[in-house]
Amino acid sequence: MPERTRLVDLVNARLEAFLDERAGQLEAVAPDLEVFTDAARDLLRGGKRFRALFCYWGWHAVAGTVRADDLLAELDTHTDLPSVIEAAAALEIFHAAALVHDDIMDNSDTRRGMPAAHRRFEADHARREWTGSARTYGTATALLLGDLLLGWSDELLDAGLSRLSDPRSARAARGEFQTMRTEVTVGQYLDILEEVAWRDADEADLLPRAHRVVTYKSAKYSIEAPLALGGLMAGGSLEQVAALRAFGLPLGVAFQLRDDLLGVFGDPAITGKPAGDDLREGKRTVIIALARAALPAGAVALIDELLGNPDLSEHQIATLQATIRDSGAVETTERIIERSVQEALAALEDAPLSRSARAELVGLSDLVTRRAH
Repeated sequence: MPERTRLVDLVNARLEAFLDERAGQLEAVAPDLEVFTDAARDLLRGGKRFRALFCYWGWHAVAGTVRADDLLAELDTHTDLPSVIEAAAALEIFHAAALVHDDIMDNSDTRRGMPAAHRRFEADHARREWTGSARTYGTATALLLGDLLLGWSDELLDAGLSRLSDPRSARAARGEFQTMRTEVTVGQYLDILEEVAWRDADEADLLPRAHRVVTYKSAKYSIEAPLALGGLMAGGSLEQVAALRAFGLPLGVAFQLRDDLLGVFGDPAITGKPAGDDLREGKRTVIIALARAALPAGAVALIDELLGNPDLSEHQIATLQATIRDSGAVETTERIIERSVQEALAALEDAPLSRSARAELVGLSDLVTRRAH
C-alpha cells in the first residue's frame, strides 16, 4: 500500500541520518571504526520493517489523527509523529542488534543473503592476513557491533521520547521498551537452553516449552511490544493498550511459527538462509515438538540423532524434512497459525481503536503470516 511504503521511507531516512551522525562520531575517534557503521548500514538496509510498522499503527490506533493517505503532509502538523518515527527506527536498530547476537549464538553463516556479521569480520581478518585467530576476531567484533547497536537503539528512542508532548506517555513507553528488552534477552536464553537441555524435560513438557520460546524470543518483541509502545506513546488507555496486546501476541505467535516453517522448508534463494538452517542449528521448535509427539520411536530417534548436527548433508536435510512432513506437524502448525490469526483478528472487533488502524492491522496480519521469507 502506498502509505505503508511512505512510512517505511520515513523510517529508512531516519536510520540513514542517524548512522551518518554516528559515523562522524566514530570517525572522530579513529578511522578504523568505520567497520561498525559500514556493517550496520548493510544490515539495516535489509528487513521488512514490521516492527516499525506495528509501532506506528499502534500509535495511530490511539491517536487516530493522521490520515493514512496523507502521511507526509501530516508530518509537519502533528507534533508527536516525528517522535513515533524515531521510536520505530529505534526498534529496527534493536532488532539488528538482536540479529547480530543471534547469529553468533546460532553459529549462522548468512543473514539476509549476506555473510552474518561475525563471518563478515572474520573474512576481513583473513583477507588482510592479520595475526591471531580470524574466528576470534570476527566473533569479538560482532559482539561489539551488537552492543553498539543496542546502545544506539536506546539513544534514538530517548531522542524521540524526549520530544513527546506528554511526559507520562514517554515514561510508559520507556517502561515498555525496557520490558521488551528483558523479555527478548531471556527468551533467547530459553531458546539456546532448549537446544542443549531438552532431554531433561518430560516429553509432555516439550511442546509448552517450545511455545514459551516462541512467545518470549519473538512474538512479544516482534509485534506485541511495538504495538503497545506506539499505543503508549499516544497516551492509550488501559483498554486500548490491552486491545493492542490481545491482537499482537497471537499474531506474533503466528509470525514466529511461519518463521519456523521457513527455517526448515524455506527456499534459500528467497529466505537468504541455507535450506534447513534450523535443523543444522538444532532448534527445538514447536514443529519439532509436534513431529516427535506424532512419530513412532524409530523416527523420533532419527530426528534426535540428526537435529543439531552442523554438518548435515543435503540428503540428511531432505530426510529430516520428509520425516517432519510425514508426521503431520506441518499441517498442525498451519492450523495453529490460522487459529492464532483468527484470535488476533477477533481482538480487533469493536476494539476502541481508530478504524483506519484496525483496517491496516488486518492487512498486516496477512502480510506477516503468509510471507515466503
